[in-house]
Amino acid sequence: MIKSSTDVLVVGAGPTGLFLALVLAKLGVRPRVVDAAEGPGTTSRALAVQARTLEIYRQVGLAKEVLDRGLVLGAVNLWRRGELAAHVDLASAGAGLSPYPFGIIFPQDEHEALLVARLEAEGITVERRTTIHSIEDNGGTIVAHGQGPDGTPVRFETRYVAGCDGARSAVRSSIGAGFPGGTYEHLFYVADVTARGQPMNKELHVLLDGAGFLGIFPLAGEGRARLVGTIRDASAGTTTPTWEDADRAPLERIGLEVDRVAWFSTYHVHHRVADTFRRGNVFLLGDAGHVHSPVGGQGMNTGLGDAMNLAWKLAAVIDRRANADLLDTYEPERIAFARRLVATTDRVFKAASSDGHFAEWARTQLLPRILPRAMSSRLGKHLLFEAVSQIGIEYRDSVWSEGRAGGVHAGDRLPWVAPARVGDADNFTPLTSIDWQLHVYGAPSPDVALACRAHRIALHTFPFDASAKAASLENGASYLVRPDGYLGSVFTGMHARDGLVHYLDTHGVRGHVREQ
Repeated sequence: MIKSSTDVLVVGAGPTGLFLALVLAKLGVRPRVVDAAEGPGTTSRALAVQARTLEIYRQVGLAKEVLDRGLVLGAVNLWRRGELAAHVDLASAGAGLSPYPFGIIFPQDEHEALLVARLEAEGITVERRTTIHSIEDNGGTIVAHGQGPDGTPVRFETRYVAGCDGARSAVRSSIGAGFPGGTYEHLFYVADVTARGQPMNKELHVLLDGAGFLGIFPLAGEGRARLVGTIRDASAGTTTPTWEDADRAPLERIGLEVDRVAWFSTYHVHHRVADTFRRGNVFLLGDAGHVHSPVGGQGMNTGLGDAMNLAWKLAAVIDRRANADLLDTYEPERIAFARRLVATTDRVFKAASSDGHFAEWARTQLLPRILPRAMSSRLGKHLLFEAVSQIGIEYRDSVWSEGRAGGVHAGDRLPWVAPARVGDADNFTPLTSIDWQLHVYGAPSPDVALACRAHRIALHTFPFDASAKAASLENGASYLVRPDGYLGSVFTGMHARDGLVHYLDTHGVRGHVREQ
């Protein structure tokens, strides 16, 4: 038996596990990462990278490469009975809300390869063909038992386990966590193809009518796309459906001619959320904790959000720069969003795929009228962008969220303030430290500056200009920003210094900064 020890054992090397390990490494924690597969994924699977993911990727130096290699999702087209029913511009839907007012198409196989390379640059290699089948939590040290590449039993002693091992998670099973939910009846296919026709214009196309469901997602490269559709009912019960079993009617109606199929797979869509995301010092992230329909391209991004949320908390507690009860905030912050997301995507997916006259009327008549009108207004664009991009996720109910100033509450994501000139630093620039910091828009008081210095918290001041005001920030208020870009606390008025010191001391928060 091979024995080894680590502070954090990451089980699963998909995007969630890889990103968790990368952030930990950036923060000085060297995790072990194990995965049952022989290598990174070789199929594209998840595609969408949302704005919130790009924001946290910017913190670790990943955003630029994803942008360079990805494809901006510029528009969505809704088709009805072979005709274009609606065209909705998405390229600047989030203008003024995020430095990335759009979504990106970046296939998961390329995504994983990028994360693996960045992790290896930190000196951490994924331990492949290694499985974990049971976990013993002794209240101090966790022992994870598994099997190595040659079948030799392995035993890891660790303080924390992060279960990032997918929908069939062995970690989830080993801690006895339930996975309630259900499975939709329809059998869907996914195919990466080379094709011709009007829909091959680097935009998203969705067929809404009774001919059958079809989504066409653009990929980088000439004539490349991802298709998501249904398997014909007569073929749905076969052992291994192939491309020949895919429903051709939607393809013909939308005028798509497929020349080559590079990859094809079928799947049932599930909607499930684990009944707990934590048991002792074992945590569940990504598909191990929640699975849902691909509506809105939320799945992988939600897992990456889980990883960012947990990584800085584990690092802070391991390094004794925060009280251990910080880890208690992971589950309530992330499980609440997962439950809302699964409920929302469930409703949308049922509406998009259900049979019946009313469902078809809603898809073919109501949606093509409502969506373009909603997206023609600034408010409509912003509401849709906040929901899909995940910048609207908030942790206001967290026990580590205290205070508010105007419309901004502790627990909100730090509002983005556009720089005065293109190319100038913005208020997200300091977040690359992945550390606690205080933001003041206007002039900070001297006693607040002294309190920051005493607690090794970086103080960043910005002008209170029209952009800051538009972001609902308050002149002179003190915004304590967590390492993940969310607001831990907000203080205003003459007692801001006292509130700041009380928060930092109560929670045992100390930053990395030694001088200011």
